[in-house]
Amino acid sequence: MPHARIATSCLAAVAVLAVLAAQTAQAEPRAVIELFTSQGCSSCPPADKLLGEYARDRSVVALTLAVDYWDYLGWKDTLALSGHTIRQRAYAKVRGDRQVYTPQAVINGVAHVLGSDKSAIERAIRQTREKVAILSLPVTLRLSEDAIAVTVEPASGIGKSGEIWLCPIIRSAPVSIARGENGGRTITYSNVVRRWIKLGDWTGKAETFKVPLKDIQSGDVDAAAVVVQGGVASAPDTILGAAQIALR
Repeated sequence: MPHARIATSCLAAVAVLAVLAAQTAQAEPRAVIELFTSQGCSSCPPADKLLGEYARDRSVVALTLAVDYWDYLGWKDTLALSGHTIRQRAYAKVRGDRQVYTPQAVINGVAHVLGSDKSAIERAIRQTREKVAILSLPVTLRLSEDAIAVTVEPASGIGKSGEIWLCPIIRSAPVSIARGENGGRTITYSNVVRRWIKLGDWTGKAETFKVPLKDIQSGDVDAAAVVVQGGVASAPDTILGAAQIALR
């Protein structure tokens, strides 16, 4: 009997640890991939599918950013945010190449490639990771019953200031497209960003934030990502740290 009680206690302890692990996300991802895409873009579905594969890769924070500049082609993108179009153009301005297109994948905030080209994406990941600052900043997310606790570790030597952003996301969003270039198709979009919430500025010091779930968990939102990025929203730079966590 004592052995049975000990075994039961051990199993209970393991179960508690498993629950705690499930409620905490501490990531040092190898990449943040932002896919600028549109339901009105006939060349985007292969990129949307590939982004879905990356969304299942725990070493990647993969985000779908739907843009609105193809809405005039006969179908208004149901997931598009005008802020995503502004962000994409800001990236192009910072790079100096003015290249804005779909499907465009921006890797770690500093490189862009065709979003359906996995080889190009992997090459960009390897090349950008050669930069010391990229994803060098540990970010921890902890989920409680009513809030997400966001912790950004201190860092020195990176030489950048930046901003800390939280993105409520929908992990899987199937859309039936009635008109336009993809008319008649149902496409599933992964890790769809619904908002950008600025938590604060990053200056190299440790930062902690508590975000009430009621402020972000609306509609179909079932996960969240946090991105620490150099520069400012109008001139986004290197992504310094990132993490993602499921909300249910």
